[in-house]
Amino acid sequence: FQMKRDSGYSTMAEQQKQEEKLWDALKISAYVFSTGLLMFTALVNFVSWFMQGITLGNFWQTTWLKFYNFFEGDEWTIFLLGAALVPALAFWGFNGILMVADITGKPTFITRYRIQLGKNDPVDTKKLCQAIYTALANQVLISLPMLLAMFHIMKWWGNTFSKELPTFQWFLVELSIFTITEEILFYYTHRLVHHPVLYKHIHKKHHEWTAPIGVVSIYAHPVEHILSNTLPVMTGPMIMGSHIVSISAWFSLALVTTSISHCGYHLPFLPSPEFHDFHHLKFNQCYGVLGVLDYLHGTDRVFRQTKAFERHKVLLGLTPLSESIPEEPKAAE
Repeated sequence: FQMKRDSGYSTMAEQQKQEEKLWDALKISAYVFSTGLLMFTALVNFVSWFMQGITLGNFWQTTWLKFYNFFEGDEWTIFLLGAALVPALAFWGFNGILMVADITGKPTFITRYRIQLGKNDPVDTKKLCQAIYTALANQVLISLPMLLAMFHIMKWWGNTFSKELPTFQWFLVELSIFTITEEILFYYTHRLVHHPVLYKHIHKKHHEWTAPIGVVSIYAHPVEHILSNTLPVMTGPMIMGSHIVSISAWFSLALVTTSISHCGYHLPFLPSPEFHDFHHLKFNQCYGVLGVLDYLHGTDRVFRQTKAFERHKVLLGLTPLSESIPEEPKAAE
């Protein structure tokens, strides 16, 4: 009985069935991911070819050299702009649009895709101001000093500020490693701060928002911001000794992606935020980013039995999934 309870499977047959489902899910994910990469690669190569035809040279390499020479090779300035300013602009630019929708309820093209209907409609401006203040404090007082340490680590690697850009193919390899590293570190540090001893003093702050909005993605206790928000994203580039352009692209992508996960809107053609939104709603489900470790550890079982799981996909049309896949009506008492 103890083995049955610990494993979460009633029989070996059920366990085998779950393993087959996982394998099928991984194959589908690999197919979708590889198809997306091929399409993205083709698009980037086309743009590069087109720009090369205009400039009679390698567009991206030429642009980087102009940028590098403009700052006279000042590595600290280049690192600060690439690793701090560009990602910050991406984060606040994206969240600025979302906050307009949260406050005003317009444009309806955004607000009609709200996940938790009736929540943040409109958002509590006092809570929003507190979230903005905390997010800014985390970026300035915690992320910047950590970037200073990262700068010296990257200088030790020696190729971060190279005049030669990495190839696009190598960047895709790095991106895969960054993503896997983030998934592992975020999942386990996230579960750690959900431990009752730590939750009360650290992680509870983040969960004040049971219906999150984009800026809440970095609304967290300083300890959590270090452990779960910053280190999982920084570790991959430090391991790989990545170029500052790769770091800038990855940091920007990570900040926008986590904002989407927290935004509260399931918007067309963007990654589904249903997974992490459900975590804020229920607290003890869906700890990771990709969901693979949640599947392996069984921390998504409740989620998989809900309508939110059915809606956890990229919306390829304009009809909100809350309308096409509505919640079951509650039984009359």
